[in-house]
Amino acid sequence: MVSASSRQTQHRKTKRERMELRVATSTKTLIKRAMAVSGMTAGDLAYEGARRVLDDHERMRLSQADADAFLKAVANPPAPADRLIKAFERRETVVG
Repeated sequence: MVSASSRQTQHRKTKRERMELRVATSTKTLIKRAMAVSGMTAGDLAYEGARRVLDDHERMRLSQADADAFLKAVANPPAPADRLIKAFERRETVVG
């Protein structure tokens, strides 16, 4: 697992591009407070936030109830619906 400090160091080494943002005063205040607390730059904070958003998007997270329902459906799958059976039959005649 890569630590936050080593990610920051790697990120700092490759800074070549520039981005400019227009933000509300309250957003700027929040970012400055986060910079002061974390010791990170605004760019590092943006990078970490973007990385977390993508991690959350790419990783499926289920509640315990959802996980239980999924495992139950895998262990005891329902019978195929008539429409699905007919679709497979049509596919056989088209594809062979």
